[in-house]
Amino acid sequence: MAQVELIMPKMGESVAEATVIKWLKNVGETIEMDESVLEIATDKVDSEIPSSIDGVLVKQLFHEDDIVQVGQAVAIIETDASSEASTPKVNTKVPEEVAVAEEIVEKAMETTSLPKSSNSNKFFSPLVRSIAQEEGISMSELENVPGTGKEGRVTKKDILAYVSNRTSAPASKVSTGAPVQMTAAAVPAMEGDEIIEMDRMRKMIADHMVMSKHVSPHVTSFVEADVTNIVNWRNKVKDEFFKREGEKITFTPIFIDAVVKAIKDYPMINVAVDGTNIIKRKHINVGMAAALPTGNLIVPVIKDADQKNMVGLTKLVNDLAKRARANELKPDEISGGTFTLTNVGGFGNVMGTPIINQPQVAIMAVGAIVKKPAVMETEIGDVIAIRHKMFCSLSYDHRVVDGSLGGMFLKRFSDYLEAFDPNTNI
Repeated sequence: MAQVELIMPKMGESVAEATVIKWLKNVGETIEMDESVLEIATDKVDSEIPSSIDGVLVKQLFHEDDIVQVGQAVAIIETDASSEASTPKVNTKVPEEVAVAEEIVEKAMETTSLPKSSNSNKFFSPLVRSIAQEEGISMSELENVPGTGKEGRVTKKDILAYVSNRTSAPASKVSTGAPVQMTAAAVPAMEGDEIIEMDRMRKMIADHMVMSKHVSPHVTSFVEADVTNIVNWRNKVKDEFFKREGEKITFTPIFIDAVVKAIKDYPMINVAVDGTNIIKRKHINVGMAAALPTGNLIVPVIKDADQKNMVGLTKLVNDLAKRARANELKPDEISGGTFTLTNVGGFGNVMGTPIINQPQVAIMAVGAIVKKPAVMETEIGDVIAIRHKMFCSLSYDHRVVDGSLGGMFLKRFSDYLEAFDPNTNI
């Protein structure tokens, strides 16, 4: 019998570690190839790790809630030699593969961690670094935080425990005039109240939203767009499109197409902020906020949306939305976004003021499409007609996007919607 290590796979460019949530197989149990062995969670998405071979689980190398680095072995599976030799999927860890895995982890840590000081060998994950920056914890202070991870590495639990036990704000926070971190007062439960603990995803969303408001000074601008041409066009082509492509065509791909065109006109909306540097993105990766059956929110990303035609966008939107609801998205499919679109109109809301999805600097919200009487200019003078109207709102980071840029971008988006050709072929 041979023993094979089950390796923590790579889960996207910015993901270097994951937390073991639940073991789906116990020691001694038989495992089939591609059968899920354990559930893991990153700061982006939950997923499962399947077995690369038939065999028996002989050892779990980590406990639940332990943090595992990409490329590390998480379990040992015992298999017979003949099966191993005939199966190309087996993840046997020969020295060359060990070196490759270690190189992946090392590069990820080098590019996403705080720099080492002259007298420290510690590395810090992006999540730990983000929390430290939010709390005003300096590099020298962070190096003294006790870590319970492998080789003394500081985990999310360690940094949060350190923050909760701090008795005073750090000197750097006070000297710059920044406000001392505020803690919400305890809320007493009243008779008949039901206590519902947040699930892990809701906690992550809450942390991300608070962080975004803390980091970015939000400004929101509004415009009302006449989308009559779009509504009439969709009503005309939706049945034929469904028969031909087997896909429903919604308004979302049309909105994404307008976002892409407006970004090309105003590329400084497609940026990120890194300290005092502005990162101008080369790719246009549009995230589309999707509500889950649990009530939580997830944002799958259409990579290089500017390179997709309307059919391609439609199929991608439908596929991502479907797999989002089924919790089947891969970590790489919800990362790398450079701009986000959210449709608050899907819930009957006419407008919204969305919170920026960090590290992006802007997010567009489209409201419900409503029939309204509107004044129209014609050759014979002004007339009142029934038109399909929709409010659009843009929340943007005032550190790098001023009202002029935000307003012009939003108006250009609206112009593209109103200029939609009702004779467009698809």
